[in-house]
Amino acid sequence: MQILASLVCGLIFGAGLLVSGMVQPAKVLAFLDVFGAWDPSLLVVMGAALLVALPGLALARRQKHPLLAEVADRPTRTEIDRPLAAGSAIFGIGWGLAGLCPGPAIVNLASATPQIIVFVAAMIVGMLLNGALQSRSWTPTMAAQCDN
Repeated sequence: MQILASLVCGLIFGAGLLVSGMVQPAKVLAFLDVFGAWDPSLLVVMGAALLVALPGLALARRQKHPLLAEVADRPTRTEIDRPLAAGSAIFGIGWGLAGLCPGPAIVNLASATPQIIVFVAAMIVGMLLNGALQSRSWTPTMAAQCDN
């Protein structure tokens, strides 16, 4: 049942990205071009997404456990540390360069264009590398020590 619910949620999310035009890298890049031909439509999409999500999140917080699971998988860490800041910066730079983030990239896989396939392959390699580094308790501080 969880897999079916995940599939339905993914399809709804993908449909939302398609309908809003957020799978078009040019649209995202136009949003980021605040000193040029700025397109604020991504801001409208984000605001609408918040309006849709907030009531559901408020309801979910009141539940003892999720509808389809025994335990809610919520983040417990609240501090902003170097790995989080570095990962956020890398994500933002990649988003600004390519105009894609993971959700639209997955939706765009249906187009089977070489650029999208390379982007998704690089994204998967990055996620696997991050998982390997996390499992080895790698930190940027340790990496700096290794470089010296």
